[in-house]
Amino acid sequence: MADRVPVPFVFTNQVFAIAGGGAVGALLRYWMSNGVYALAGRGFPYGTLAVNVLGSLIMGFLYIWLIERTLGSSLRAFLLVGLLGAFTTFSTFSIETLNLMEAGQFGRAVLNVLISVVLCIGAAALGVMLARQL
Repeated sequence: MADRVPVPFVFTNQVFAIAGGGAVGALLRYWMSNGVYALAGRGFPYGTLAVNVLGSLIMGFLYIWLIERTLGSSLRAFLLVGLLGAFTTFSTFSIETLNLMEAGQFGRAVLNVLISVVLCIGAAALGVMLARQL
């Protein structure tokens, strides 16, 4: 019994699906956020905001679309946990907001929090609504 590996550390199809999705999601986040910064500049965390809003929209849609249709658990793991988990950037959002605060830009920090929370929750709700209409 002592030689058994705990279940979370067993390499299953889901673990590989999450890892693959994470790699794809991280690359997509990098490309999208840099593209947005190239267009809008770096005076505000536009790239992170855009990634989080789009990721929330897609998460809301796919959560309903995949869960309610009970598609394969490996596909759900790849898309929801791996790809979107790596694509959305809450940790980046947090540090960028903190950086704004430390730079004395409290108005921009509060604006970033409010816009991000409202748009991301709204985007997730829109994704859920769209998926339920299919």
